[in-house]
Amino acid sequence: MAVLLNENSRVLIQGFGGAGQREAANSLAFGTKVVCGVTPGRGGQIMNDVPVLNTVREGVEQYEANVSLIFVPAPFAADAIIEAADAGIPTAICITEGIPTLDMIKVKSYLQKSTTKLIGPNCPGVISVAERARAGIMPVDVYTPGNVGVISRSGTLVYESVDQLTRLGIGQSSSVGVGGDPIIGTSQQEALALFEQDTETAAVVLIGEIGGTAEQEAAEYIKEMSKPVVSFIAGATAPPGRRMGHAGAIIAGKAGTATAKQTALRNAGATVVESPSRIGETMLEVLQSEGLT
Repeated sequence: MAVLLNENSRVLIQGFGGAGQREAANSLAFGTKVVCGVTPGRGGQIMNDVPVLNTVREGVEQYEANVSLIFVPAPFAADAIIEAADAGIPTAICITEGIPTLDMIKVKSYLQKSTTKLIGPNCPGVISVAERARAGIMPVDVYTPGNVGVISRSGTLVYESVDQLTRLGIGQSSSVGVGGDPIIGTSQQEALALFEQDTETAAVVLIGEIGGTAEQEAAEYIKEMSKPVVSFIAGATAPPGRRMGHAGAIIAGKAGTATAKQTALRNAGATVVESPSRIGETMLEVLQSEGLT
């Protein structure tokens, strides 16, 4: 089992330019079924052995695509997400950063009327390791199959934490980059619920950061989880009012501080580490204490 992606995932890439073609090649080499690219006006071409179409709907009808990976530039990315939803794509994963907040408000509202689950934007994507299913930009060489799920607002930190786990002999079931923008599709809480329901996931790493209240909302769900969670909150030294990294990483009130998030997670029963260098070893300790290794 896995979350969001599996061996039956058929990936369509919207915005089949340089980045889209590069990641198509990486995913194909990993074993993922990348069935087509979509670039309006380029339909009928073959790029790097991948057929190019004009619309997402054509990808669904001709190639049974059920996942869309979006590299469309920020000014047009909202329309690309909506096109994926209109075509009935179950899972859309948007890598694009810099999408205007107003555009994402409209997308969020539109998706409430659809069956499409959005991951991102401004995220590294999703990978289900044993299923050889990858839709994103993550380096595959740090991953190894196993039973720990990973959720992160940060791409860089998800790669670092996964590398630590792998070096300690701890494999991963799936890794989900939820994105670092103020308005995203799937929340940390919703991602936790996916892993809680996944029979192949025994524990979860949750990487959050300053800004907003998503981690506190996740903490409320952790109280009800049957699986242990190890968490790290990035941005503890950030001064209030200054954005650090992601557009959503700005402390606009006491709830957005690292301390507030750490406290909420600890109170919920999560094991909180204060240094990213200890994510892997702490998860190993938790797995051993729970008899899960």
